[in-house]
Amino acid sequence: MKLEKKDVLKALEQITVPGEGKNMVESGAVKNIQIFGDEVEIDVIIANPSLQARKKTEVEILKIIHKEVYEKAKIKINVKVEAPAAAAGKPKANEIKGKPLPGIKNIIAIASGKGGVGKSTVTANLAVTLAKMGFKVGLLDADIYGPSMPIMFDVAMEKPLAVTIEGKSKMKPVESYGVKLLSIGFFTQPNQAVIWRGPMASKALNQMIFDAHWGEIDFMLIDLPPGTGDIHLSIMQAMPVTGAVVVSTPQEVALADARKGVAMFQQDSINVPVLGIVENMAYFTPEELPDNKYYIFGKEGAKHLSEDLKVPFLGEIPLVQSIREAGDIGRPAAMQEGTPIAKAFEEITKNVVQEVVNRNEELPPTEAIKITTMAGCSPVKKK
Repeated sequence: MKLEKKDVLKALEQITVPGEGKNMVESGAVKNIQIFGDEVEIDVIIANPSLQARKKTEVEILKIIHKEVYEKAKIKINVKVEAPAAAAGKPKANEIKGKPLPGIKNIIAIASGKGGVGKSTVTANLAVTLAKMGFKVGLLDADIYGPSMPIMFDVAMEKPLAVTIEGKSKMKPVESYGVKLLSIGFFTQPNQAVIWRGPMASKALNQMIFDAHWGEIDFMLIDLPPGTGDIHLSIMQAMPVTGAVVVSTPQEVALADARKGVAMFQQDSINVPVLGIVENMAYFTPEELPDNKYYIFGKEGAKHLSEDLKVPFLGEIPLVQSIREAGDIGRPAAMQEGTPIAKAFEEITKNVVQEVVNRNEELPPTEAIKITTMAGCSPVKKK
């Protein structure tokens, strides 16, 4: 079948540009169309910098051309992001932007809509796996009301030291297993509850972010509290977050909240790319029956959610007793070399790094420096 440019343009007129009320052709989003036999190459410019907006645009173009023009057409779509210039040099209303943090290249927020899904455990194991791969890693425990990282890294009794940097007194993060760590848990007693309103919690977070000497960091992981509230907004207002990872278990109750967690990052006023979803407690395997899988909380729920929301699925982690034990004694399970658990976390961590690379190549850079290669993704033997 011979493809005609006018037919392709007519089909693209059925796609409405979000927030503009105009179709893709009328708005000028379609910049160029080239046709070679049954191959179509389309150049498109969009204003929304989120990874989801880019993928949604590509999917809609593919569907409409295959439906209205030629179902076997080979289509290549080149999407470029160009944010419109702000009027009179003023930033877009409600746009959340963070201050650049010197030396910190990528900031990844680890979130969950629901508590109890193992978000902190996943964060701790991602951190030590990144360190094993040779990256310089920082971890900010932003769960003000339930800080657990000091226990998971066996530094519950440690205190950050004060160091003088360029004439200013700064907190020096506690270091464990190659990960630099700060948590409100270092500043409270084990039996002391943190009873703070939002503004006070936000102020404490800002101190741990800006009054600390983190040094050079390739990946800063932020362990967010459950839900979507003050702490999440404070983090995204304070820091240029590169992307977010959402953790969920497979059952419907957790998935409903995970969906809300993804939606929070995708809001126009926030626009933080969702790097993907991790399914924790995916299945139970008894130690004496290593080949058996029991889907206690349901099967592949988070995987299906990622497909539904069109965000990457980063991998699954089984429900294994040793993961809990490792967290309780302060030695993350990912450090158990050669075990299935360590391999699972290595696979998920590599997927996270790859999604960060993709995000930095495809979307405008944040105010922080970015990495552009997968260098360091092989385990490095430390001397």
